Amino acid sequence: MSDHVDGPRQIGDAAADLSDLFAFTSPENPAHTVLAACVFPSAGEDAIFSNIIDYSIAVRRVTVASVGNSAKFQPADDESRFSFRFETLKRDAAGNAIQHGVCKLPDGRELSLTVNDEKGSWTPEGDVRVFAGLRSDPFYLAWDAAELKRLPNLLQHTNVLCMVVEFDTRRVLDPTKGSLFGAAAETVPPQQRSLIAPAVPRIDWIGRPEQTNIRLYNPALVGIDDLRDLWNQQTPFAISKELQPLFLQRLKESLADWDMRDGKADWTPEALAASANVFLDDFLLFDVAKPINDDSHLEIEKSTINGLPYQTGGGRTVDANSIDILLTWLVNRDREFLQGGATGATKPGMKVFPYFATPNTELQTVADSVELAASPEEVWTLIGQFGGAWHPLTARVNLTGAGIGQLRTIQTLDGQQIVERLEAMDDAKRFLRYTNIAGLAVSHYTGTLEVKPKGSGCVVDWRAQFLATDKTDRAVKVRVSTLFKTGLESLKSRFGVTK
Repeated sequence: MSDHVDGPRQIGDAAADLSDLFAFTSPENPAHTVLAACVFPSAGEDAIFSNIIDYSIAVRRVTVASVGNSAKFQPADDESRFSFRFETLKRDAAGNAIQHGVCKLPDGRELSLTVNDEKGSWTPEGDVRVFAGLRSDPFYLAWDAAELKRLPNLLQHTNVLCMVVEFDTRRVLDPTKGSLFGAAAETVPPQQRSLIAPAVPRIDWIGRPEQTNIRLYNPALVGIDDLRDLWNQQTPFAISKELQPLFLQRLKESLADWDMRDGKADWTPEALAASANVFLDDFLLFDVAKPINDDSHLEIEKSTINGLPYQTGGGRTVDANSIDILLTWLVNRDREFLQGGATGATKPGMKVFPYFATPNTELQTVADSVELAASPEEVWTLIGQFGGAWHPLTARVNLTGAGIGQLRTIQTLDGQQIVERLEAMDDAKRFLRYTNIAGLAVSHYTGTLEVKPKGSGCVVDWRAQFLATDKTDRAVKVRVSTLFKTGLESLKSRFGVTK
């Protein structure tokens, strides 16, 4: 959801997958504006920026061309562009991996930076500061969008790679010529000539959040073509005129569906068409002369469609509840605020540079147990063999090596392969500990299996701790929990349960 994993092409290249874009006034200095973009959904602790991709945030001055049902925003041709490039990994004097990068500013200056340096880098003039590195993902999705059902935050405990630019608003944007702006971020691959296909102009781009996974790929629209890859190939600020009717029709169909999710029609056909037309121009609107707060996201667009002057600076802060703001607008046109199942991200944003919270590094836990009507020794004889294939989801197990340190390669019934290493074994205490080497989207994974006496029978405890990588914390927990529960349930039929 959101713009995380917003198309088949992005699934294959997480480092180029733009998940979010932000524009807000610096909490530290009201005279400064902050632009930020995030990539690499569910980034692991070792995630790095690609060294062959250009990461850019572009800003153009915008004017309100018309209001009401003919609402439209017109971007200027000139733009201010902040472009990040990153080097390959190097080692510092202590042997730690380190990545350097450079941000090219709109006036041509280049500002060097070190990834994950929280202090960031300032220009000598003190008018621009930049940061790049791993941070807690500020986005929270707390809906099953297909059914509009409240859920916990689906992106709990996940991280992203953030790029943050803070600059003196007056010196960089010169708001005396107009204070309304639009921003878009893009990831551009190296341009290569091909005899059989045109060059790929960009991998991903983002203006307003959720253009792709909510508006263009509404999960309730059955039997439609996936337009997200086609959309992501468009040029920000200049959607192909030939394809505009296709995208516009999809936006109308999607909004019409969202409007009826609560069984009430809140959009007239004219207003629905006006909203679709405004959101076809996909850039994040913000006005540096007005207040930007956690609730101002999309206020400029909504007021203009309603035929009213906008009151806030729009934009998008780190803590803006962008999904609930958007769904409320789509479903009931702000008649009643729709609150999802979470009121905030894993960690709230910070009021100091770089404004995005520190990465999530707390190990997550999955634990389950079962009480059996059999002796601990009898149960341990079955499940205490590291190379045993007792689990019902296991097709076969191959062992490599012997004793502590040996590897087991588990082939599951659905064709997946999991590799684990034995770290400790105590047959007398009926305990073993193992780590995951491959096959799960995790790091620092440690599993323990233990059988202890209880009454006339025993209890089997199975526990794992890990950090999720490449997948959301929720997705990893579901998979590990399923493995545990299926295995433990199978023991009930073998040994019986305690009465």
